[in-house]
Parts: sequence; structure tokens; C-alpha cells
Amino acid sequence: MATHLDLRRLALALPGTTEAPHFDRAAFKVARIYVTLAPDKRTANIKFTPDEQELKCMVAPEAFAPVPNAWGQQGWTTVTLAKLSVAELKAALAMAHSHALPAKNKRKR
Repeated sequence: MATHLDLRRLALALPGTTEAPHFDRAAFKVARIYVTLAPDKRTANIKFTPDEQELKCMVAPEAFAPVPNAWGQQGWTTVTLAKLSVAELKAALAMAHSHALPAKNKRKR
């Protein structure tokens, strides 16, 4: 079971990540925000591609759900932290982090 402490530790361990307030949330970003932590610290919104979001929500609907608005259509996905293992959270953060890197730093796929 992952916690907000795991999210913070794992996100800040990714290269170039910084944490800053974003409205009522904590945001983690490199060139742009890739995850925000809810004030209740039980959920987070992670930015996937729409295809990644669809797969995550299909495979683990208890843990992943599209944000219910236009942000969700862009790939923003609400994650229930307690429904993920630390390894699953780490993989999700790494995926989102790779999309938030400056263009010149992105890894070739």
C-alpha cells in the first residue's frame, strides 16, 4: 500500500523534480507538472498519455480513474494511493515524469 510519503519520496528522486504549491495541492514538476497530491493525501492526479490512461484504468480500475472533466480527456488520472503498491506507484510516476521532461531531455522510445 503506497502513501503520500512514498509519492513525495519517489517523485523527488526522479531527476530534476521539484515540489511547489499548486492551488490547494502539492505539485511535482520538471519542465511541467506531472503529478499533484490532493490535500487529503489519499489521492493524486498523474498525467499520462490518453492511451496510457486507458490501459491503467482498464487494468486497475480500483486504483486509477480519469479526472472527470476536460483535464481527464488530456490524460490526467486520479490515483488512489492505498490501492497501489510502492512499485506500481514508482512505475506510474516514472511514466508521467518521462512525458514532463524538456523536449531535449526526453528519452527516445
